Amino acid sequence: MTARSDDAFEDEALARRIAAGDDADAARLLCRRLFPRIRAYGLRRLRDDAGAADLAQHVLVVVLEALRAGRVEEPDRLAAFVMGVCRNTVIEWKKVERRRSAVLEKYAASFDGVTEIAPVSVDVARLEHCLDELAPRDRTIIALTYFDERAADDIGRELSMSTGNVRVARHRALARLHACVTRGEA
Repeated sequence: MTARSDDAFEDEALARRIAAGDDADAARLLCRRLFPRIRAYGLRRLRDDAGAADLAQHVLVVVLEALRAGRVEEPDRLAAFVMGVCRNTVIEWKKVERRRSAVLEKYAASFDGVTEIAPVSVDVARLEHCLDELAPRDRTIIALTYFDERAADDIGRELSMSTGNVRVARHRALARLHACVTRGEA
């Protein structure tokens, strides 16, 4: 039997807190501790930085859901559980990729010309004019959504609006913007 490291004890304690429902800070700490390890596993197996990061995020979600649902029977063996999820996920992803590659290879000729996207030209001056025509609140919502990449609830807090109201206002602003930009085109 091997001695457990301090890391293993800390991971176990965090896992037990998450399983007990005390998961706000515990989940954040556990994710920070596990992410680099899972990413390193992904880099070795997938040889792709973006794929390794995707793997780490996916595995962390699976592990947190399993802890919260009480499906991790031995929190003291959390590292083995995490590595098992990593291994199974990579195997499944590679299986899916092989199937996708086989289908593409078999039917590639059928896709000729179908998947091409026609280039879109944007009249920047017209777009700027149409943005200027929007009400200030609508322009702010559009800017926060698409330029600052902020979520509706975050925008709502900043503008003292409900999340639902932000979504409705954004939808209407986009409709007005679209109508203005496409006005006169046919």
